[in-house]
Amino acid sequence: MKTIRIDASRSYDVVIGPGLLAEAGKRIAALKGPARAMVVSDDRVFPLYGETLMDSLRAAGLTPAQFVFPQGEQEKTLATYGRLLETLCRLRFTRSDLILALGGGVVGDLAGFAAATYQRGISFVQLPTTLLAAVDASVGGKTAVDLAGGKNQAGAFYQPWLVLCDTDCLGTLTEEAYRCGCAEIIKYAMIGSPALFEELARTPVRERYADVIAACVAMKRDFVQADEYDTGARMLLNFGHSFGHAAEACSDYTLPHGLAVAMGMAAMTRSAAAAGFCPAETPEALLALLRSYGLPTELPYPAEALAEAARADKKAAGDSLRLVVPEAVGRCRIETVPAGELLGWLKRGGAA
Repeated sequence: MKTIRIDASRSYDVVIGPGLLAEAGKRIAALKGPARAMVVSDDRVFPLYGETLMDSLRAAGLTPAQFVFPQGEQEKTLATYGRLLETLCRLRFTRSDLILALGGGVVGDLAGFAAATYQRGISFVQLPTTLLAAVDASVGGKTAVDLAGGKNQAGAFYQPWLVLCDTDCLGTLTEEAYRCGCAEIIKYAMIGSPALFEELARTPVRERYADVIAACVAMKRDFVQADEYDTGARMLLNFGHSFGHAAEACSDYTLPHGLAVAMGMAAMTRSAAAAGFCPAETPEALLALLRSYGLPTELPYPAEALAEAARADKKAAGDSLRLVVPEAVGRCRIETVPAGELLGWLKRGGAA
């Protein structure tokens, strides 16, 4: 069992290891005492793990309820968020109760935003069941839903009270979900750890889940503690996301987030090398690692459409965008780019 402490506006532990869902009730009760707990999940995850969690909560003296919605990014909307708030209100949940997010990044984002806003904020626990959520989405306090105009456009910074990452849940990942998580792990290696990059090339992630998750969470802890509200160094965690979010938008959110990030990292690194920000060896190394994990390296949408979608992303600031640009494996920088130059960046990165 590994525990990483996050000291932000709220301090909390991220616990990583097997068997944590069965222990969740005891650990949560130690923080909250007797309370009601709304388990928020989707219709793929809840049938797998919902009853284990609910039984654990009951055994610890907590009273669980459930809100289960259809799986997928297309459900991370104001409409689903509103139904969750109305359910909390109808069941008379109060600020002495709590919300539990059981699932991947979509579940965590939606449940976290509800926790941040219901009665101006109630306790919130993350129980990530995907690799991507474990290494990234469940930690750091970013919560949001999507709007018609873009991804994560309505949200709040709201730190959880606790994160319990049960590595046993990763045994039911689809191959695509596994690869999506690996894309985010490769992102961490590219922005801050040449050693992790080399280890990923030597040893598959699935052979050392706990160690890799802990390494990524420790890196994210440092970024969050230095820049909780994402105005400076924490923006480095967006490597691959500007182009990746644009690809998601162009796909009408049918493209999984991790695959989009892989495409975005590849395109950005090719573009950076062409512009002289990094040597040619950097994209060569990144593309080889992405391909070894079965991840895509090309943006399959027109450059003009991608540029338009990227300009609508929340990372845009006025007439410019902040791009995370690699300088070498394990080192990136934030570059402010005029919106008019974005098309050139995308075309250098391989977009047609």
